[in-house]
Parts: sequence; structure tokens; C-alpha cells
Amino acid sequence: MTTDGTPRVGLTVSGRPMSAPLQDVRTVSRQLVGHFVDHVIPCATLPGDIIAGDVTTVTRVCLELAVSMLDGRDIPAKTSRLSEAAAGWAREGVPIDTVLHSIHEGFQLGMDRVMSTADAGDHENLVAGAKLVVTMLDTISAIVSRAYIREHKAVVSEHHTAVHTLTSALLGGHPTSTMARECGIEIAAAYYVLALAVPKHPDEANPQLDGKVVARRKLRRLQAELATRCGDSALALLSVDGGTVLVPTSTRIDSHLDLLVAQLSAAARVPITAAVLVASPEEIPAGTDRAHELLDMVQRLQCVAGLYRFTDLALEYQLTRPGPGRETLGALLDPLDAHPELLHTLKCHISNNLNRQRTARLMHIHTNTVDYRLKRICQLTGFDPTLTTDLWQLRSALIARSFSDHSEADRSM
Repeated sequence: MTTDGTPRVGLTVSGRPMSAPLQDVRTVSRQLVGHFVDHVIPCATLPGDIIAGDVTTVTRVCLELAVSMLDGRDIPAKTSRLSEAAAGWAREGVPIDTVLHSIHEGFQLGMDRVMSTADAGDHENLVAGAKLVVTMLDTISAIVSRAYIREHKAVVSEHHTAVHTLTSALLGGHPTSTMARECGIEIAAAYYVLALAVPKHPDEANPQLDGKVVARRKLRRLQAELATRCGDSALALLSVDGGTVLVPTSTRIDSHLDLLVAQLSAAARVPITAAVLVASPEEIPAGTDRAHELLDMVQRLQCVAGLYRFTDLALEYQLTRPGPGRETLGALLDPLDAHPELLHTLKCHISNNLNRQRTARLMHIHTNTVDYRLKRICQLTGFDPTLTTDLWQLRSALIARSFSDHSEADRSM
């Protein structure tokens, strides 16, 4: 195949049209594609039908564009074929850097052919030709990148919608096999069910900033970090204040989950609190409810941010179950109702592992004040927070009380 038409005013090298070494488009394109396969490593891994189809076609189109511009003709109306091919590569998952690298590699080889016969008298034409090559690269790269990114966004949106639907189905206890096949995701034998609580970023309360924008950016950072750490294996339904993440147990061991939560906190730039348990796909709905119940308990108890496991807090969880035992335990702290500062001090002191200095620092009071309040608690309740046996009674009472009729008033302090 050769290009049709007679050049109007084109560039020359050694008295011949600069485009002459490229005009046998069929032969040159075949040689270029062979070079891509042999020497451009990413291209060697592409399926054969892509090489024989779109890659060969696009190489021909690029050559025809180059010949036309070097010969002074208008760019042929074939750029739509570049857009179609780029969109197809995006959907096939061909990396954009492979596409752009191949285009530049092809232009480099083309320039080597054009300049191989040049001599000193061709300097001005070679400079003009180099400028044309830059223009051509700019035009082709822009066409390809625009089409690729547009299609990639569509693919990502479709995948996100499918994953969202699949995750919702798992959390709701609905059949998922068909959706999993459509998403290309294999349902795991078991999952870590992570219930996340994501607090507000300080900037969300800044009157000079749009709090909703700050919250959305926090969420995007969190989602991006989760994708980086877990890839497509993690299924998540997240909002700006938390949600649920399902991580296959086959992808990581339990002890690594603490690091994952820490990494998510660093990315979101807020201290995330999480609760986790293990569930099979059929157990996920009930497991999710229990994980969020555990998370709610951790938050009511004002525990420090981090990851909490059901096995670590099984006894505390049981204390929150409705019944006369819970009400009786909660009533132990009734004498403190008239002294909210004492109840707040007790909760803060226990949540800080009985560290008087940290309690004083967080409450902006002196350590002597902490000691005085602990003594007053002992006088009013009959239980001494400094004694292990009494401390267990007080802590159990706090847990039970956090789920009793007093809980709303306690949390408002």
C-alpha cells in the first residue's frame, strides 16, 4: 500500500521527499510492528489479536499522518480510528504507558529512516521536519490519551457500580454468584468484616472551607489507600463517616489488620476506629451487624482509636445485652448522676488505662485534681478506682450504663 496524491509543497532530504522512506505504508508498518513485538517489552505481552488488529491499524494510520504532514498535505480524516483503538485498549486493560511508549518508539524509528540519507545541506529541512514531528506527536498523543482516559473512566465507573452492587448483595445476604462473574471477582471462602468509624477532619469545621468538599476528599484518600493496600480483593461500602469493608482472609493474616487500619488512618488524616470479626459469605449479614454493634460499644466507651476484635471484648459485649443484670450494674453509678465531672473523669481515666498524667492532660486539669475526684467516686459509690477488684465493678457498670437509659446523658458530657 502506498499513499495516494501528489505532494504540494513538502520537505526534502538529499533532493527526495522527506516522506519517501515512509511511503510504502504497508511494508513499513509491518516492520514497525515486528520491532514493537521484539523490542518493546510491554508489547510482547499483548494478545496476538491486538497486535494483528488495532496495533497494526494504528501504526498505518500514524504513518499516513506523518507522510501527509511531511508532504505539506492536510491531516487525513482518520483520527477517529485512533480514538476507537485507544478506547478498545482501555477496555482491554492495555496500560496507557505501553500505548504512548509504542507511539514514541514508532516515531523514533521513522525519524531514523528519514535522516539516514541526510547530508549537511539538509539542515534547515531537518529542523523543520523535527518541528513537524513534535506537532504530530502532540496531535496523536492528545487524541489517544483523550479517548483512552474517557473510556477508562467509563470502565472504572462500571466496575465500581458492579462492585458496589456485589458488596451490597453480600451484606444483604442475597445471591452473588452471577454478579461476581460479571465483576470478575471471586467470592472468598471467608472475610474479615471490618466496621469503620471515620471521624470528621478538623478542616470540616473550618468556616473558611467547604466542609462537604473536605469530607469528600477525606473519603477519596481513604478509598485510594484501601485500593493500594488491598487491590480489587477488598469490597467496601464507605461514606464520609465510616462503613464496612470485607477483606478476604486468604489475602492477609489477622495481625496485619492493625497495620491496615493505621495506614487508612494516615491516608484519611484522622484516627479511625474499627471492629473486626471473621465470617463466611453466608454469615456476612449477621457478622456485619455484630461488628457494628462492637464498634458502637467501643465508641460509647470512648476507647482510643485503633482496631478492636470481638475476642478481645467478648465479655464487655455480653455486658451490653439487655436484661436485669445490665440494669443492676448500671445503677451502681447512680450516685454520680449529680456529679457529671466525676463520671466523666472515671470514663476518661479508664479509657486511658489508668494513666493519671494522660487523664489530667486530656481533661486540662492537675493530676491532684484527678486523685481528688477518684477519692470522691470511692466515697459516693463505695468502689475504689485504685483497687483492681473495685475497678472491674466500676468498668462493668460503665459498660452497662452506656447502653442503659442514662447513656444519652452520659454521652453529652
